[in-house]
Amino acid sequence: MEPEIVDLANCLNKMGAKIEGAGTNIITITGVEKLRDVSYTVMQDRIEAGTLLCAAAITGGNITLNYKNADHITPIINKLEQSGCRIFMQKGKISLFAPRKLNAVDIKTMPYPGFPTDMQSVLASTLTISKGTSVIIENIFENRYRYVAELKKMGAKITIEGKAAVIKGVKKLSGAKVKSTDLRGGACLVLAGLAAKGTTEVTNIEYILRGYENLDKKLNSLGAKVKIKEGE
Repeated sequence: MEPEIVDLANCLNKMGAKIEGAGTNIITITGVEKLRDVSYTVMQDRIEAGTLLCAAAITGGNITLNYKNADHITPIINKLEQSGCRIFMQKGKISLFAPRKLNAVDIKTMPYPGFPTDMQSVLASTLTISKGTSVIIENIFENRYRYVAELKKMGAKITIEGKAAVIKGVKKLSGAKVKSTDLRGGACLVLAGLAAKGTTEVTNIEYILRGYENLDKKLNSLGAKVKIKEGE
């Protein structure tokens, strides 16, 4: 049901495939003899867009993204607005201005168009330094809280109760050596490192590099100090 599946089906149909139902919970594929060459522009990455918005939010900064499909990330935008961020959308652009201190928010991951499970850890990281207590309910995947132990090393206060993660906001995070447990869990540690006092070292970054292109360069262009060590 996610927009990436619709985009893939559109590309394959342009190549001569027969796919119906993309965007619904039933997809029907009728086999064809062959596919043909086409030129196709892949949609922008909504999870990367959400990650960069959260990077600005956790650091109390501001950002403008060149992003065309704001409707794809409406749940992310809504939660960031609830946290106190001011967000403005113009044609092809999204601008976010973060407050000095974020407000706590509650989240439930759901199938599209609900809040995406892939943004759960990223926003959880952002909420570690918010005012109040946030509650996240993970309804899509099991074992999606492996990153929590790593955030705790940085001073986060998070408890896991079944499908729920209860996050009590702290005044600050502290830099530490932490281990990326998966793609989005690794990204959440990078964001925590941006806001933490001191230096944060994230290992197992092959997870992060699999899902984000030139993340270090993009963050550095925004004023961060991120360096990838060869062999890490």
